[in-house]
Amino acid sequence: MEWWRDGCFDAIICDGAVRSGKTFALGVSFFLWAMACFQRQRFGLCAASINGVRRNLLAQAKPVIQRLGFRWEEKVSRNEVVVRGGGRENVFYLYGGRDEGSFASIQGVTLAGVLLDEAAIMPRSFVEQACARCSVRGGRIWFSCNPAGPEHWFYKEWIRKAAEKNALYLRFAMGDNPALSEEVRQRYERTFQGTFYRRYVLGEWVAAEGLVYDFFDAEAMAEVPEGEFARWRISCDYGTRNPASFGLWGELDGIWYRVKEFYYDARAEGRQKTDGEYVRDLENLAGERCIETIIADPSAASFIEALRREGWTVRKADNQVLEGIRRTAEALKSGRIVICKECTAAAREFGLYCWENGGVQDRVRKEFDHAMDDIRYFVMALDSDEERAARFVERPAF
Repeated sequence: MEWWRDGCFDAIICDGAVRSGKTFALGVSFFLWAMACFQRQRFGLCAASINGVRRNLLAQAKPVIQRLGFRWEEKVSRNEVVVRGGGRENVFYLYGGRDEGSFASIQGVTLAGVLLDEAAIMPRSFVEQACARCSVRGGRIWFSCNPAGPEHWFYKEWIRKAAEKNALYLRFAMGDNPALSEEVRQRYERTFQGTFYRRYVLGEWVAAEGLVYDFFDAEAMAEVPEGEFARWRISCDYGTRNPASFGLWGELDGIWYRVKEFYYDARAEGRQKTDGEYVRDLENLAGERCIETIIADPSAASFIEALRREGWTVRKADNQVLEGIRRTAEALKSGRIVICKECTAAAREFGLYCWENGGVQDRVRKEFDHAMDDIRYFVMALDSDEERAARFVERPAF
């Protein structure tokens, strides 16, 4: 928390396990450093998205900073926070580094310091532009991230060269978070497997290899449970020459079951289907059930339009592949989603869906991935809904 006091290092890098407290420690100490050392300066707070900055950094740091006597003013429309206290005032700008074009948002500004949360998932162009903005005397760069593959540019350029760059490197474990109970820690250890376990629990920079969902046991798939399902959804991965995969999901007692599916391989069948035919196939899958929403492949513009013309409620899926795989693995391991025995196409793909061997970035092979994609779309939409509900604060009636 006070690494910056002796002035020995120009940067700090904190990596390691999830839920290890690194974002909280880094966020609070960043504000304390800025307010202790600077007056009327500008700072950058960066994550993959601006909402991520607010959720992961501001939400944790704000209560602590206010308890220490500082005044906190957030200007939401301008994506900035003004902190005042001890006769000092500084401005903190919020930036999202989602894609290669994001570097333009931070270009040209002069900063006294920048904090990059989850630096390993941001584009290199954005991270390097943010670092280049820190030109005020005494400025420092702050990084946090979870490990990725050993060929990742951030690992090679910053972690392996920490001494050369005069950066303090700290590796966090789950045991470093005093707020994490033993029960919760063990739950996280059970949730992850394979590559994700080594990265997010052990904090290792290791390559992804083998089956993506190497824990999935097709022999142990569940029967469709008895009882009345509360809600229904359908997830779709669309294909013309490639296979199309639709999954029917029902919620019972807080668990989502993939109870049925539709899978059509145009190459194997020797005939491509039209959008209209796929709409009829989806209607047959839905039957008489009340489908609250369809989560569709975001690239399937014509199919989405055909569904909407028929009166279906459609939302475009979040197509973040690696994040979606991680969240799907968590949902399967925790039992939040269950694949039922009737879903034979999904079962087959679980046994074939593999990581690409080698390479700088984590990639999955683009084969046997159509049911895998529609399942991933479903989980990402489910998480998005739950995150939105968690952020909602009901206002009292007057």
